[in-house]
Amino acid sequence: MNLILNSDSYKYSHFAQYPPETAAISAYVEARPGGKHDHVLFFGLQMFLKDYLSRRITMNDVDEAEAMITAHGLPFHREGFEKIVTRHNGHLPLLIEALPEGMIAPVGTPLVQVRNTDPDFFWLPTFIETALLRAVWYPSTVATVSHGARQIISASLERTCDTPDEVLPFRLHDFGARGATSAEQAGIGGVAHLVSFMGTDTVSALVYARRFYHEQMAGFSIPAAEHSTMTSWGEDRETEAYRNMLKQFAGPGKLVAVVSDSYDLYRAVKNIWGEELKAEVEASGGTLVVRPDSGDASRVPVDTVEMLGEIFGFSLNAKGYKVLNPAVRVIQGDGITPETIRVILGRLEDRGWSAENIAFGMGAGLLQKVNRDTLRFAMKANARQDDDGVWHGINKNPKTDPGKASKRYRQAVVVEKGCPLGVALKDIGDRENLMQPVWRDGELLVDWTLTQIRERAASSD
Repeated sequence: MNLILNSDSYKYSHFAQYPPETAAISAYVEARPGGKHDHVLFFGLQMFLKDYLSRRITMNDVDEAEAMITAHGLPFHREGFEKIVTRHNGHLPLLIEALPEGMIAPVGTPLVQVRNTDPDFFWLPTFIETALLRAVWYPSTVATVSHGARQIISASLERTCDTPDEVLPFRLHDFGARGATSAEQAGIGGVAHLVSFMGTDTVSALVYARRFYHEQMAGFSIPAAEHSTMTSWGEDRETEAYRNMLKQFAGPGKLVAVVSDSYDLYRAVKNIWGEELKAEVEASGGTLVVRPDSGDASRVPVDTVEMLGEIFGFSLNAKGYKVLNPAVRVIQGDGITPETIRVILGRLEDRGWSAENIAFGMGAGLLQKVNRDTLRFAMKANARQDDDGVWHGINKNPKTDPGKASKRYRQAVVVEKGCPLGVALKDIGDRENLMQPVWRDGELLVDWTLTQIRERAASSD
């Protein structure tokens, strides 16, 4: 990707729109209040820094961009882009500051801040808005949605399970790869989910975790059936299809998931798993995970837990909730959103079942049903430096929409009453600034591991 072409059309004329005495522009990224969450789990900037900003601009890039942008009908700042090549060896002369990845902050807290390091490039911080904002809003939004689901599941486990911390990491599984718009989106969103959980079927998430966050194996899965492998046996041999799954994958300590709604879920659970194959399931020494995959997502998985309880039995844990025979569990992967997770767990609790009996798989609701407005992400300029070195605060404050007012002056983030809070840098005093340099003039200054990020997110719960 030619970095010069990673922008919006109107950006190419902005170099000529700033006051002539401008030496630097500062801009910041935040999730503005008013979105679907009151907090944001910041994550994903490091992938952009390593994969995009590490690429040097060449004269070939300048030539290509000039030809395209001028044909597009816009002015092209060739002199400026040539200087990036000749003066800065192709690296963008920028300083980027950010909160530590994995930190959870209230919406309205600055997450990233960027300014130029060479006065000839005052137009550059806002030129990269398109790429930088996209690099932050998507993974941070997915990480926030996943973390929100984690909070729902964790609260239910705390009420109903004897070992909630042991069970939690595998309660929400990423099924979203096929619903993503590209392999890149699946990788970025998939690794964002892995900040809060360790279950995934999105292989590209594992690749991204290894490539950008030093995690050799970030998530895990189990052998599982799909409808093609079950229906290929035909309805008259459904029992054989299920028996084959046990034969191929079941065993002491092993888990195998079998989609069981190809024809009639209730018949499959009661007659096939509950009668014809019951002894084989129990003798395997492993765990059969039954997957209902159609119908009312708020009712069918609850029915499935109860049917399995009647057939295979259950015990009461120390908190007085029913736990299925270890030979069986349930995973619901159809129609799952944070809202349906809350409803399902609530209904199970009402009927005396522990949340540990069920896991969830979320696809489009995790990786695809989000946009920039889910958390109202925006990047805005907050300060301008004159050529005499003096910084001046700038901001927007539209009377037609006060909710879009932006922050004035260069920003810092401090801890106040145990919570991150954005303040003007000039007012920070002797307080520690949590926003630290992560990139300067082509050099990565901080290199977080996924382990560090997970620990930080967990400590902020």
